[in-house]
Amino acid sequence: MNYISVKEFAIKWNVSERTARNYCTTGKIQGAFITGKTWNIPADAPIPQKAQTRKFSNNLLLNHLKEQKDMKLKGGIYHRTQIDLTYNSNRIEGSKLTQDQTRYIFETNTIGATKDSVNVDDIIETTNHFSCINLIIDKAKVKLTESLIKELHYMLKSGTSDARKEWFNVGDYKKLPNEVGGNKTCQPKEVSSKMKELLTSYNNIDNKSIEDIIDFHYHFEIIHPFQDGNGRVGRLIMFKECLANNIVPFIIEDDIKMFYYRGLQEWSTIKEYLLDTCLSAQDQYKAILDYFEIKY
Repeated sequence: MNYISVKEFAIKWNVSERTARNYCTTGKIQGAFITGKTWNIPADAPIPQKAQTRKFSNNLLLNHLKEQKDMKLKGGIYHRTQIDLTYNSNRIEGSKLTQDQTRYIFETNTIGATKDSVNVDDIIETTNHFSCINLIIDKAKVKLTESLIKELHYMLKSGTSDARKEWFNVGDYKKLPNEVGGNKTCQPKEVSSKMKELLTSYNNIDNKSIEDIIDFHYHFEIIHPFQDGNGRVGRLIMFKECLANNIVPFIIEDDIKMFYYRGLQEWSTIKEYLLDTCLSAQDQYKAILDYFEIKY
């Protein structure tokens, strides 16, 4: 009988080497055996049937994220995405947690050793953000709706000190006027109609591009539908919609937030500022996908 390596099996069935190795270690590939540290797989071995039937989408990255989430796999693209997206998005909004502390919370449900005091809301919003990422993976293929957007906000802000304020309206649109960066936003009484109008216009686009997704983000932030948490919800939506439309997603890192803010301010007149920032962030995420040998 002829045998092939984990790498050859992964290429043959279009899965990651990590997934192929997991099939071997869990006994899902009949006849596979290990010599030293090397797995030998029968050349004619099929991919485990359950893996075939559980294909989540035609987006390879989304399939990896979904599979690794369900497996609770550590050290893969799902793990990396959870930490990077949560740390940076929260940091942009003022969280004082470090990337290592974010990782500790995700991996061990502890904060790790620290000499400085830690804001409880930062910890709660970090764990909540992990849940939000799980939600956008599970519902990546679902049409973007008001109810889904409100669900993300509810999940993000639940249990925080803001949630104990009656006027804050967790999981629903704002009750009080607010500003962002000193700029006026949509009045509370107009939010519902503006959101419906925005979603109708966006969902009528058949083949959405990265520019369409960024344009939605810009208008979402201009409306600023929630009392707080708009930036994080908006960036989660962008990540979800990239996955939904087979576009490589991106993470706005804290060190480029000023370019991101400038891009939002200039979008209506010069789209290149924000588009270039997002494309640069996309290149960074592509480099991570290359490391994990995930095709895009």
